[in-house]
Amino acid sequence: MVNFGKKLMADQVEEWKEYYINYKLMKKMLKKYVQQTQIGGKDCEQVLKDFSRVLDDQIERIVLFMLQQQGYLASRIEDLGGQRAAILGRVDTSIVFKLREDYREVGRDLVKLLRFVDMNATGLRKILKKFDKRFGYKFTDYYVTTRANHPYSQLQQVFKQVGIVAVAGALSRNLAYLEDEHRGSFLSIYDNPSVVLKDPIIDQVNRAVQKLTHATNFMQYLGQHALIVQDDTQSGSEDLEKDESYHFMSLLLNLVNTFLYMVNTYIIVPTADDYSVSLGAAATVCGIIIGSMAVAQVFSSVYFSAWSNKSYFRPLVFSSIMLFFGNLLYALAYDMNSLIVLLIGRILCGLGSARAVNRRYISDCVPLKIRLQASAGFVSASALGMACGPGLAGFLQTKFTIYSLTFNQSTLPGWVMSIAWLLYLVWLWFSFKEPEHFAKAAVSTPPSESSHQESANLEEGLAQPLLQDSDERMDENAEDNDDNEETENSHAPATSFVSAYKLLTPSVKVQLLIYFMLKYAMEILLSESSVVTTYYFNWNTSAVAIFLAILGLTVLPVNAVVGSYFTNWFEDRQILVASEIMVLIGIIMSFRYTPHYSVPQYVSSALITFVFAEVLEGVNLSLLSRVMSSRLSRGTYNGGLLSTEAGTLARVVADATITAAGYLGPDLLLNVTLLPPLVISIVSIVATFCTYNTLY
Repeated sequence: MVNFGKKLMADQVEEWKEYYINYKLMKKMLKKYVQQTQIGGKDCEQVLKDFSRVLDDQIERIVLFMLQQQGYLASRIEDLGGQRAAILGRVDTSIVFKLREDYREVGRDLVKLLRFVDMNATGLRKILKKFDKRFGYKFTDYYVTTRANHPYSQLQQVFKQVGIVAVAGALSRNLAYLEDEHRGSFLSIYDNPSVVLKDPIIDQVNRAVQKLTHATNFMQYLGQHALIVQDDTQSGSEDLEKDESYHFMSLLLNLVNTFLYMVNTYIIVPTADDYSVSLGAAATVCGIIIGSMAVAQVFSSVYFSAWSNKSYFRPLVFSSIMLFFGNLLYALAYDMNSLIVLLIGRILCGLGSARAVNRRYISDCVPLKIRLQASAGFVSASALGMACGPGLAGFLQTKFTIYSLTFNQSTLPGWVMSIAWLLYLVWLWFSFKEPEHFAKAAVSTPPSESSHQESANLEEGLAQPLLQDSDERMDENAEDNDDNEETENSHAPATSFVSAYKLLTPSVKVQLLIYFMLKYAMEILLSESSVVTTYYFNWNTSAVAIFLAILGLTVLPVNAVVGSYFTNWFEDRQILVASEIMVLIGIIMSFRYTPHYSVPQYVSSALITFVFAEVLEGVNLSLLSRVMSSRLSRGTYNGGLLSTEAGTLARVVADATITAAGYLGPDLLLNVTLLPPLVISIVSIVATFCTYNTLY
């Protein structure tokens, strides 16, 4: 397998060869420093200073060449601008065509420069990560702290490419003006910022700029919530194969499965407390009722993730059957007067959670060109399901009996969802198409190998230089082993939770802690809402359902604002910290400080907590996908599974907290359940600041 060093050699522009980061040299130095520190020749502080100087020299060479090329491109755009002004008002199409092609040639060179910077930025991140791995995760923090905020920072030039973006903007503006003048229009691109110039070269430039600067829009921001790897490095033949096997109806069925499951999760929230009371339990047992589904999901996520290595159809069929019977038992528990049957029903529903399959299908079977839209659809389906669940419960406020079966606000969610899953199962059976690569895998290679080939990352490939003498080849092979600690097994996906845990760096652990915290806070808010609002405000089920539906409906508008604007104005890590602080403020505002607890205090604090937890989830998963090991981008024990497990465990603990706090009485329930998320929130903020520079 090819490591990044070989990819760098293979992809670099030949005439710019001397200006790329000398990744091979840096690896050799790292190896030498490790040996010297082991034998006591150098202490870590001296190594830190020496390596910093070498890295400074590397960055300076990159930056000076980048500025030189920026100036060259800017000069060419300026010359072409003069030519454009000279033909103003003329309608000679041949001159306009030639000028357009000249601008596009500048665009092609700009794309080359953008890729040059991106490759070097990737090399810098990797070498910093390697140093941290060898010397205890201290170097990145030191280097970024001392370089990034310095007035003469060259590191900023590599990671914050304002100059290149300005050149890209000038190119887009001039090409747009050329087109508008030719058509007789006098509007500027600044008059219509939402209108994007349709030109293949400009599209390439924009994609390269977005990749380099992590610029985003609403759809990209939604896609980040799914934690589905957007692999830009797969070959054209691989994506062509996906194009040929892509089946829209199968994708739609996965998205509908996601939607129905989220509806199933939240449709019982407004009535779970009444249901538990009707079965002779305390109202706060609603925490156990809601959380039992999450408990089962902890286990189902693992076997569904493993099952999706071999099939997507069979897991989805199994999921639908489990959810049908689970909801049926949930509905029948009322007439059977059995809390045990109700809990078994919810556990069966949790065992039918196929979100790992839904996410995996998008990652493995959807062509790259529409994978972003599919990822955004996955998140949108989840958000709509979350809003529709409580909203649907609000319409089920009726009571009637058929053949001694009771249909009321407590049982109707079970009946409705069992019918929905039965209809879905029929649709699935006749419309789903199993991807072709499973059939091919059965003939040629083991499924565990072929199903992951399309998830290959930047460090994988097939190149090996042919013209090398034996000494040089042996040296490089040894170096490759050193580069990875990692070859042979290092590119393979994690095979257990233990091996996955060993791949977690401190920054990844902190991001998973943040994800746990935000899911904990949201679950406390949602699951105890019915009990709290009934006790303090005498809200009925319809009022609770409307309140929860409104909370759910804020997800997409908030993501639209954050994804379209804030992520382009601020760094992800800045939004992360600000959102954590706002979630903490929302939690603090939620406490009852006086005997009188008002509706405005509860509603405003709930909105702040929920909205900023949603914002936090987006940037958290975006950062998690960037700092997580590439080995966690595929396989059964992947990053998506780890984040799902962290969130599910948070829900389980939160629901158990509600039930346990219920024994202290409804008067203390609110404050007692808010204490754990308050503490975890403070801890996560402190941990974020400790790893802040590793998120650079």
